[in-house]
Amino acid sequence: MEGRKERGRLRNFVRRMAMECLCSGEQLKGADETIRSSDSSITKDFSASGYSSRNGEVEQYLDNGNIEEAELSLREGVCLNYEEARALLGRLEYQRGHVEAALRVFDGIDISSLVPKMKISIARKAHRRKTRSQWDSPPMPLHAVSLLMEAIYLKARALHDLGKFKDAAQECRMILDIVEAALPEGLPAGFGKGCKLNEIICKAVQFLPELWKLAGVSLEAISEYRRSLLNNWNLDGETIAKIQKEFSVFLLYSGCEARPPNLHSQLDGSFVPRNNMEEATLLLMILLRKFNLRRVQRDPTVMHHLTFALSMSGQLKPLAVQFEELLPGLLDKREWSYNVALCYLAEEDDLTALNLLKRILKLGQESENLKELLLASKVCVEKGDYAEGAAYARRTIAIIQGGCDQLVGVADVLLGVSLSNQARYAISDTNRASWQCEALEVLGSAEKNMHWQDPRVLYNLSLENAEQRKLDAAVFYAKKLVKLEAGSELRSWLLLARLLSAQKLFADAETIVDAALDQTGKWNQGNLLRTKARIQAAQGEFSDAVGTYTQLLAIIQLRRKKISVGISLAKGAEDDKSLETETWYDLALLYLGMSQWRDAEVCVSKIRAVSCYSALAWHATGKLYEVKGLPKEALGAYFRALDLDAKHVPSLISTAIILRQLGDRPLPSVRCFLTDALQLDRTNHMAWFNLGLLYEEEGGRSAAEAAECFQAAALLEETAPVEPFR
Repeated sequence: MEGRKERGRLRNFVRRMAMECLCSGEQLKGADETIRSSDSSITKDFSASGYSSRNGEVEQYLDNGNIEEAELSLREGVCLNYEEARALLGRLEYQRGHVEAALRVFDGIDISSLVPKMKISIARKAHRRKTRSQWDSPPMPLHAVSLLMEAIYLKARALHDLGKFKDAAQECRMILDIVEAALPEGLPAGFGKGCKLNEIICKAVQFLPELWKLAGVSLEAISEYRRSLLNNWNLDGETIAKIQKEFSVFLLYSGCEARPPNLHSQLDGSFVPRNNMEEATLLLMILLRKFNLRRVQRDPTVMHHLTFALSMSGQLKPLAVQFEELLPGLLDKREWSYNVALCYLAEEDDLTALNLLKRILKLGQESENLKELLLASKVCVEKGDYAEGAAYARRTIAIIQGGCDQLVGVADVLLGVSLSNQARYAISDTNRASWQCEALEVLGSAEKNMHWQDPRVLYNLSLENAEQRKLDAAVFYAKKLVKLEAGSELRSWLLLARLLSAQKLFADAETIVDAALDQTGKWNQGNLLRTKARIQAAQGEFSDAVGTYTQLLAIIQLRRKKISVGISLAKGAEDDKSLETETWYDLALLYLGMSQWRDAEVCVSKIRAVSCYSALAWHATGKLYEVKGLPKEALGAYFRALDLDAKHVPSLISTAIILRQLGDRPLPSVRCFLTDALQLDRTNHMAWFNLGLLYEEEGGRSAAEAAECFQAAALLEETAPVEPFR
């Protein structure tokens, strides 16, 4: 009698437990939380029933590994069929942490035979919600469908826990396939309310891409991410935002390039991404719009990922627009201003960038503005405001004195470059000498702080020594630079070749250029070929120089035909235009030196065809008139060149020479052209020589000044490179 009562209590408990599992509208908790939660619904049911799990009949069967008896007990206690009972038992095993046992239970369920009924039940349930019809009942209750769906999901979780990610993904995908087949147009609003089915579907939608990522099948992960976002799964806004962010991050950093999405369902004229970067950018911009509309909780990392995406695409202006459209509060004001300044700086809008940085520098303490001061100094150097750049660099050094060596080194480099450029344009010889000395000192300090391993420091040290005609030191640093960079930087090869040409080691300089050509792609050989041609011309190898120039022009023509349309097309075309103009100009002067006037005239016409407003064309025309014995016509051409470019040094010098020869102007007015030329280029030996001739003609007290000019001209000519160091 007592045994019968005990079995009755067990059946009542199992019935309550099963109905709780099947019919409860309580939200399905996260699987990991549910497994080990001491106050889970199952534990509560056991406690509430007054029946101890240790003495429970079902629990005893499970503990003894007798799943069939546990299943039989459940089926006797409540009206459950074989599959439903196993689904419930598998859930119990998984909640108790018995993953392998749960998997064995789930393996016993023949889901494939139940899939047609599940599809029909889901479809009819959705149809009944639309029509409010009570007829045409589904072959399976929705709660039973929910229980079996949960079994599939928990089986996927169990496989995941065992490291079988691909099998887990295939199981999880079955849930979405069933729902998609039953409801091709997506889940209706409120579908599954009152049971766990909708929540299970939502969890499967989020879980499936993660499983494919863990399995290493990136294309499947991308496909499932798109499926989760393009189909209607009744996901809430926060969940959709989470999926969009995870998908965009995966597209940006996975290294897997997928095919563009198939968006035939979209409206005509809608933007369709062509690659991973565009798709990720689109998703991140959608998220930003949701943040601004306050539809989802803000996440600052979204802006960081969008910054990366647009920066890699070269779209810095649109990135600045995105920053400017952000509502206050998502980013700190200082961070916002700094990022916008970076965008404008990358788009070569230095003035706007500098104004934003100055706005930051007015906020907070000086010690908080380290990176802003460094960037402001860099901007000033690039826009030619060297005094202000030096001031910002000095403020930075004062803040971090005794701090990070690398940051001190960066500030020293900026200060050294600023002082070097100030010295180039200094009016006072005293200031020039002082700034040159300090520039070398500061760059030497930067070299120590950077542990002799920073290419920027070595390059500027070599360049500054070259400008001061300390060629041995300059060559030492240039060779060290090329070795450090393993010959990967074109400007380092060019600097070394120019230095060797300044030492009149033309054969060594040409060897360096040839070595650089071997390591440089064909499309990037333009500057190297021009340097090589000038070295050949300096050695008197005029025919070889003509051949090299011809090769350079051929490459420019091919680039013009083959260059692909892209973001950097305009800049690349402008560089080619400048290089082509200079090449024809060099060829014109070379032909004049060879007395081939017709060829020189052809070169001048080519310059005008490329750039009709080029000062080089008029200067070459003036040279042509000079060799023909037409000084007045030559002077007119030089004046036209100066009208187009008042800072064209060769035209300033040539104008002064012709005016001195004609004797039409007083010597002081002629001297102005030469002093202007020296203000622009103090290392031009032709300007110093002709200035010496003017002083010599004046006689008297000017004789000493003429001697100094001739001495400077002789020194500079001995150390003149075939082309400027900078």
